[in-house]
Amino acid sequence: MAALASTPFPPFSQRKLRTFNPVQCHGTPKEALEMSSNGHIKISTGFPEKGYLTRPGTSSPVPPPPRPRRIILVRHGQSEGNVDESVYTRVADPKIDLTEKGKAEAEKCGWRIREMIEKDGADDWKVYFYVSPYKRTLETLRHLGRAFERSSISGMREEPRIREQDFGSLLTSLHGLYTMLLCSFCFNLCVWSEGNFQDREKMRADKALRLRYGRFFYRFPNGESAADVYDRITGFRETLKADIDIGRFQPPGERSPNMNLIIVSHGLALRVFLMRWYKWTVEQFEGLNNMGNGNTIVMQKGYGGRYSLLMHHSEEELREFGLTDEMLIDQEWQKTARIGEFNYDCPVVNSFFTHFEDEGCIT
Repeated sequence: MAALASTPFPPFSQRKLRTFNPVQCHGTPKEALEMSSNGHIKISTGFPEKGYLTRPGTSSPVPPPPRPRRIILVRHGQSEGNVDESVYTRVADPKIDLTEKGKAEAEKCGWRIREMIEKDGADDWKVYFYVSPYKRTLETLRHLGRAFERSSISGMREEPRIREQDFGSLLTSLHGLYTMLLCSFCFNLCVWSEGNFQDREKMRADKALRLRYGRFFYRFPNGESAADVYDRITGFRETLKADIDIGRFQPPGERSPNMNLIIVSHGLALRVFLMRWYKWTVEQFEGLNNMGNGNTIVMQKGYGGRYSLLMHHSEEELREFGLTDEMLIDQEWQKTARIGEFNYDCPVVNSFFTHFEDEGCIT
């Protein structure tokens, strides 16, 4: 101890620290530039999403990486809560398991996705996963992933912003408080540490009220509305768009157009994601039907680079999902539109302003 005390550390201002980039983890900014992934040199050495500059050793600009071929939305397999709503009164929503049927649904979903991808005929295809942190979505991904070898999985990211809508707590009523105390006494459970539980009867009343108030704007007591989910999904969409623009999920040195993004989430969150991506109205959102457990909605890259549901799904399938004539017209436009183009013949505009009928516009 005396020896340690006799050699005091020099003042911080006199210490010589190794220079390194905390994001790229290279020795110098120059190394970070030279070692940048996907063959790009970025304007910012620390944050590649700031943009592209030039090819290494040249002055020619680097084209953006190819967009993924598909964005595949997957709803989790059947959960215990889908079978028995009373589960929510004793198990926290994020901890609810899949049923055995749900696990089988997830694995079948994985093989359907693989079959769809292999029909492209490409040898260099890969998948990248975004997943909600809830147990039922993580279990879905684990079983879905059995259809893919490690070499075909580019990576995965747990993304809290695509979690389930928060339906509130059982503690929002005196009856709920009584139920929780009784449960704690009878089963000697430390239920207070398990999360927010739901009062089954109150939840049924709240969901009935939501139908009268409006599915998008109704906020569950101490919980979220679909509008609240929209706000966090917007943040996720911006992150996803940045990932796509810089090819973050592409392995180093690769620029394959055969990447497939798979988002494993929940029914409402996925419908809100589609609403945000395609700029659907509240009325259009409220007309959508929920996806079945273990089912998919596929956004596939069209001829101009944008994503259209009609590239994979039939008109009949999308009508069953809830798309209207206006939404289908827009999806048809998305098939051939180029990135950055604006639909000046937007069918929503034509139908919203009724006086256009005098000008002979199709509404």
